[in-house]
Amino acid sequence: MPHTESAKKALRQTEKRRLRNKATKKAIKLALRPVTEPAKDAAGEQLQKDALEAIRLLDKAASKNRIHPNKAARKKSQIARMLNQHKVAPKA
Repeated sequence: MPHTESAKKALRQTEKRRLRNKATKKAIKLALRPVTEPAKDAAGEQLQKDALEAIRLLDKAASKNRIHPNKAARKKSQIARMLNQHKVAPKA
């Protein structure tokens, strides 16, 4: 346990950040799931919507330093490859 006031505050801040980062990473994983593991009969339009939502979450997390920017870029590239495999071109 921390003894000084500043150490106590640092512990509170760290816990808040940990929970925030955990929630963000969980949301990204849930958003990536329909894109990376699409159903056999997934409609192209729905797949595109899911991909754009996942890309939006990745960009937002990277801009707030919740995940590394290179990781966001790598995941976005993987999403683009998945869309190309399913012959769905992104609108944006």
